Amino acid sequence: MISKSDFGRSFFCLKIKDCVMIKKIFALPVIEQITAALSRRQLDELDVIVVDHPQVKASFALQGAHLLSWKPTGEEEVLWLSNNTPFKTGVAIRGGVPICWPWFGPAAQQGLPAHGFARNLPWKLKSHEENANGVALTFELSHSEATKKYWPHDFRLLAHFKVGKTCEMELEAHGDFETTSALHTYFNVGDIAEVKVSGLGDRYIDKVNDAKEGVLSDGIQTFPDRTDRVYLNPQTCSVIADAALKRKIDVEHRNHLNVVGWNPGPALSISMGDMPDDGYKTFVCVETAYATAPQKTTAEKPSRLTQIVRVAKD
Repeated sequence: MISKSDFGRSFFCLKIKDCVMIKKIFALPVIEQITAALSRRQLDELDVIVVDHPQVKASFALQGAHLLSWKPTGEEEVLWLSNNTPFKTGVAIRGGVPICWPWFGPAAQQGLPAHGFARNLPWKLKSHEENANGVALTFELSHSEATKKYWPHDFRLLAHFKVGKTCEMELEAHGDFETTSALHTYFNVGDIAEVKVSGLGDRYIDKVNDAKEGVLSDGIQTFPDRTDRVYLNPQTCSVIADAALKRKIDVEHRNHLNVVGWNPGPALSISMGDMPDDGYKTFVCVETAYATAPQKTTAEKPSRLTQIVRVAKD
């Protein structure tokens, strides 16, 4: 069992708003200086790509093409990363932006990993470029003997990122198959009790309440306890109003069917070994998803899933 962090560490993270784990990543020794703004480092068993640019600081794990952190210059950390998450081969990372693919949620077949295998396998850094505004990176995962253990299809999956004052993410799949997927983004907030999310639409499936359908009557989602909802007719932009940090985060969704809102609440947070007991207080997940019906990919038409994030002062 992964040990829990003590209250002091969680309070420290809450007060200064950026997590200890992110600071640890940026303090790692450089193994390879790829460009002036990009370096490769290693945290425990995993390779990490660090972006240190005048406009932005960000980091990625090659496992899962996993965006771990994104901080535009002059802003607080935008993403939340658990101080307790392991950086071990084949183990999912808690926080940042996990890529859930080729299925979202529990696997249909017993014994397969929840949220697919893409987040648990090593990707390749296929390309990168930088300019005065930030850095663009593309990661690639293709079918292999490892993927055929989970899924029979041939595929090529690209994860495109542009990090600067905004953060643009796009998942691009090539092949002939159907999938469900999500960009499972964990957003750093000052206090979940003071967070309101709008732009989610009215109808949702409540996964905490036996997957019953509900209606968000006032258009505002709050998080008084465990919340796990798949919104069925979301607007193209969700807005996270964070009173404690005095900012708003605009989350634009493209090529999606759903938006998912999630926070584990106190009881589930305590039970999760890769999360501090009070970790739920400082994040909210607003996820760009294709969850309630399959998304079709054909040889003629790749499938895409896109999220664009911007920070605004409240």
